[in-house]
Amino acid sequence: MVIHTRNKRIKERGSLMAEIMVALAILMVVVLPVAYSFHQEHRLMHSYYTRAAAMEIVDGEMEVLMAGEWHNFAPGTHPYTVNAQSAANLPPGQFTLTLTTNKVRLQWQPGLKDYGGPVVREGVIR
Repeated sequence: MVIHTRNKRIKERGSLMAEIMVALAILMVVVLPVAYSFHQEHRLMHSYYTRAAAMEIVDGEMEVLMAGEWHNFAPGTHPYTVNAQSAANLPPGQFTLTLTTNKVRLQWQPGLKDYGGPVVREGVIR
């Protein structure tokens, strides 16, 4: 009788272990895709934030350029430095000013991939 009870306990332990393994497998099948989607959404939100910050800076600098600041530059392409404090929140990248006879073009190009893409504004010189 002792042997019979011992075998029954071993079988119960085995079935409990199998149930735990199935529960863990189900949990992993559900949790991993959700965690991955949260990670992707975080990267997307960071990209949107970076793009919005760059747009705000480029728009403000473009207003200054169109107000007459473009006179200080010769025609051609120049690196452009910004004085906005929010530029510290941007990832590495470059602001570029392109001046032609009738257009001013200001562009921010991120140095890294997946950071919102380039932001470009153009204005017509009168």
